[in-house]
Amino acid sequence: MSKFQSIKGFYDVLPELTPLWQKLESTATKVLQQYGYRNIRMPVVESTDLFVRSVGEHTDIVEKEMYSWTDALNGDRLTLRPEGTAGCVRAVVEHSLTYNGAQRLWYMGPMFRHENVQKGRQRQFHQIGVEAFGFSGPEVDAEQIAMLTRLWQALGLKDVQLHLNSIGDAHERAEYREALIAYLLQHEAILDGDAKRRLHSNPLRILDSKNPTMQAMIEQAPKLMDFLGEQTRAHFAGVCQRLDALGIAYHINHRLVRGLDYYNRTVFEFVTDRLGAQGTIAGGGRYDSLVERIGGQSTPACGFGIGLERVLLLMQEFGVEAHQHVDAYLVNLGELAEQQAFKLAETLRDAGINVVMNAESGSFKSQMKKADRSEARFALILGDDECRDNKVSIKHMAGALEQQTLSWNEARDLILAHRAND
Repeated sequence: MSKFQSIKGFYDVLPELTPLWQKLESTATKVLQQYGYRNIRMPVVESTDLFVRSVGEHTDIVEKEMYSWTDALNGDRLTLRPEGTAGCVRAVVEHSLTYNGAQRLWYMGPMFRHENVQKGRQRQFHQIGVEAFGFSGPEVDAEQIAMLTRLWQALGLKDVQLHLNSIGDAHERAEYREALIAYLLQHEAILDGDAKRRLHSNPLRILDSKNPTMQAMIEQAPKLMDFLGEQTRAHFAGVCQRLDALGIAYHINHRLVRGLDYYNRTVFEFVTDRLGAQGTIAGGGRYDSLVERIGGQSTPACGFGIGLERVLLLMQEFGVEAHQHVDAYLVNLGELAEQQAFKLAETLRDAGINVVMNAESGSFKSQMKKADRSEARFALILGDDECRDNKVSIKHMAGALEQQTLSWNEARDLILAHRAND
């Protein structure tokens, strides 16, 4: 019989790595709560038209990367979400969330894109997304950047650089688009296939090309910043002023445009050179027209997404560690000890102690080996003598304390005291 394997680009997170995932998720949750963001949870399947309308018909995501199908029961066109913002906006509009005032929201979960699989790029990947609705000024743009900066610090990450740009409002971008197309047509001979395909549908994405033969030409292209009006410039200056006041360093990158059609004004990315080609670990910006485009009232908005797999790779690069915490492994010898072990384990768990109980028959030596492999701080030993006296022997696995025989309450207090001092 053939052995089943996971589908290419879809992978298992094994128990050895999940503590690091949990560290990232819990740290991010704590930081988001510090800024007043509330959790929202959306389905992973949405209408295909939602992404066509929001992400953009001529983006790589919609043209090549979405997992889409027609529902056999009712003919609906459905898609596994390739990103989170569109679904969050749909939920905000559907449930009229902004009618009660501005909203700060965040979500976490899997996204799906049919991409070439490589380090830091999978077909099922995970993001934390953050969206703020109803804030028109530069304050929330800077707040979200500050929030990400705080998260990197809390995780112990270094060598992460902030790239910042403004891509203006729709009418400014339209004027720039015409100037950019005219410039690119003058250099059509050196455009590669992707650039030629995007020339009239999505020319701003050409600025993000990594093709070395096109770099000098792209560097000389017109700058979008030169086409921005007074209000847009003032908004971007406000973002920069607030970042300066916080001491957050940034690099203004005129080629930064992001890959989705809904962005306007501020766009940003956090990048690192520690992960090779997949160096962007978070990115986002402002999208003031998207709520209205999806059917809601005109509502300013700003948000970002964090690529969790890439952040985890960076955590490993910097030696960040996390382990599943086990306080005690409960060794039991004999039928009476096994019965008492269940009661002792539950008593300790009532006190908040993490206990793994031996659930297989085995010699004292074999059970102690399992206790050692569990990485528990203490081994608790129940035998006939301990059962008769309603006590338990406790052994510090690192050898810092001598083995003792204590009452259950004394053993509980010793474990809790030791944990409090860690």
